[in-house]
Amino acid sequence: MADKNTKKQGKENYSASDISVLEGLEPVRKRPGMYIGSTGPDGLHHLIREIFDNSRDEAMAGYCDHIEIALLPDNIIRIVDNGRGIPIDKHPKTKKSALEVIMTVLHAGGKFDNESYKFSGGLHGVGASVVNALSTYTRAEVHKDGNKYFQEYAIGKPKKDVKKFGKTTDQGTIITFKPDDTIFSEVIFDWKRIVKHYQQQAYLVKNLRVSLLDMREYKGDIDLENSYYLEDLNIQTPSQSFYFEGGIVSMVRYFNANQKPVHKNIFHIEKETDDGIHVEVALQYVDDITPRIVPFANNISTPGGGMHVTGFKTALTRLLNAYNKKNKVLTEKDGSLTGDDVLEGISAVISVKMKEIQFEGQTKDKLGSPEARAAVEKTFGEAFSYFLEENPNDAKDILRKAALALKARKAAKAAKDTILRKGALEGFTLPGKLTDCQTKNADEAEIFIVEGDSAGGTAKQGRDRRTQAILPLRGKPLNVERVRLDRMLGNNEIKSMVIAFGTSIGETFNIEKARYKKIIIATDADVDGAHIRILLMTFLFRYFREFIDNGYIYVAQPPLYKIKKGKSLHYAYSDRERDGILKELGVDSSVDENGEVKKSGSVHIQRYKGLGEMNAEELWETSMNPETRTLKQVTVDDAVEADRLFETLMGKDVAPRKAFIQNNALLAEIDI
Repeated sequence: MADKNTKKQGKENYSASDISVLEGLEPVRKRPGMYIGSTGPDGLHHLIREIFDNSRDEAMAGYCDHIEIALLPDNIIRIVDNGRGIPIDKHPKTKKSALEVIMTVLHAGGKFDNESYKFSGGLHGVGASVVNALSTYTRAEVHKDGNKYFQEYAIGKPKKDVKKFGKTTDQGTIITFKPDDTIFSEVIFDWKRIVKHYQQQAYLVKNLRVSLLDMREYKGDIDLENSYYLEDLNIQTPSQSFYFEGGIVSMVRYFNANQKPVHKNIFHIEKETDDGIHVEVALQYVDDITPRIVPFANNISTPGGGMHVTGFKTALTRLLNAYNKKNKVLTEKDGSLTGDDVLEGISAVISVKMKEIQFEGQTKDKLGSPEARAAVEKTFGEAFSYFLEENPNDAKDILRKAALALKARKAAKAAKDTILRKGALEGFTLPGKLTDCQTKNADEAEIFIVEGDSAGGTAKQGRDRRTQAILPLRGKPLNVERVRLDRMLGNNEIKSMVIAFGTSIGETFNIEKARYKKIIIATDADVDGAHIRILLMTFLFRYFREFIDNGYIYVAQPPLYKIKKGKSLHYAYSDRERDGILKELGVDSSVDENGEVKKSGSVHIQRYKGLGEMNAEELWETSMNPETRTLKQVTVDDAVEADRLFETLMGKDVAPRKAFIQNNALLAEIDI
């Protein structure tokens, strides 16, 4: 049960009259992508999100403090909360139970009248009905006023009327559903993905406990009809539970766990404006050069930023310049701080909650509500101004950090201007020996970044000259994780890539000037090749993130083995694939010192130690020919976790890197 002392922000008497009905449900199964984005893994996981969001909205309104998500055998999901419970009385317009209306009618919910819920992050109440329509089986169970009620559905249609089936001391809602495998390309839930997302949600709602149970492999019997929270059964199964009293302050501490803080106190403000916009901001600067700003609107992640982020950046830049003018931490010769200067090394979480909210795009990637900008700029600005005045040591440390960024920015601009002028004058004849393609159409042009001159020479011979450019790297690129732009541009390999890409870098980056829309990393399939790949990924993630977001970055997949038996030729990309090919050829998978296997005839196996060992024809056929090659596209599904991973693997702190290696050693595929 929720704490009786919890402040109630919504309407106390939640009944059928609070449920609004806008239109029917029929289109959902015909066009599921319109409602959940896709029928791939993203859409599948979105089903959980829709039901969870309804429970979380109860928590945001002050009526719920515990939500449990359980993954059950046979791809069944069960979500439980201890909120008010979905109304089960008759709806005044439809004359049906409100539970049935919510579960079977599109745009039916308690989120339209601005009374039942003050703030809501769900898709305007469509969530439960959409999940129901895309599931072969759904059961809605309500514990309310001492009684238990349930209704079951098949592909969105009720099997029978809502039925009372017993007494209860619990209160809340249980939704159980099985996604329709004829709708989704594959019904496989990703446990790690679920844990990451709902940990984030627990940060965003203070004092909400989110429990996750992975019971897919559990073989015992579970009495679901007589159980409420399954974690109370103490079943031995993978589980996670999240609860954060500090909310987004705890989130900032999580981001900075492996970082050195620039100042001691974490800034935090939580306030509601006169026009009803709830603003919450937490921030702390660390000894790093990468900004980390994580924004939310009604608890929905908005990685594209939007009005709330604009308001935050505007206020931050103005306040630090004003404080410096008054306290003269920087000299007049240094000049004014820019937005980029004040963001270097910041870890910030920005959360706004609004009654009427507008997102740009169907994916809710960016907040478009203009009133959010004014609310954040005013609320954060006033509070941060007090923070600077009341914490002068913290303020000076922050300004010194920004001053270093300012000086580095000026040095980087000078270095960059020199490099770009030189590159233009030399017609892109680079130290890295770029061999360009003939086409000037970026849509069909691709550049291979290859490891070493030997592989570069082979790639140049085997390429399609019209569309494929080759840029060989000499040695390992610079680790850019903790290196400012001016020093980074002094590295020949980095410099070559920046000029070749054509977009410039830093504040003058312009993706419209990209010379290639396929940038392919082609390194050897060994430990050194993997290290170079990580260094290149770090560089691209930190300075060419838009390339990743737009799908321009790929990794070539060269084979490890060439297997030849008579006139039959096969390429294997792993030891397992090699053994499978040998089995098909009817030979033993053991190899003698000469690389020969003899059982049913002679089989020759060549182990490639690097791209340079292939001839031009082999490299073309296996790694460069668009008709036969395999490329892995680089994506970033979770920017926050990717950021933490790069910091762990490539940062200067040894302890977290050592811990990561120890925890993941058994997952690694070692090639010696």
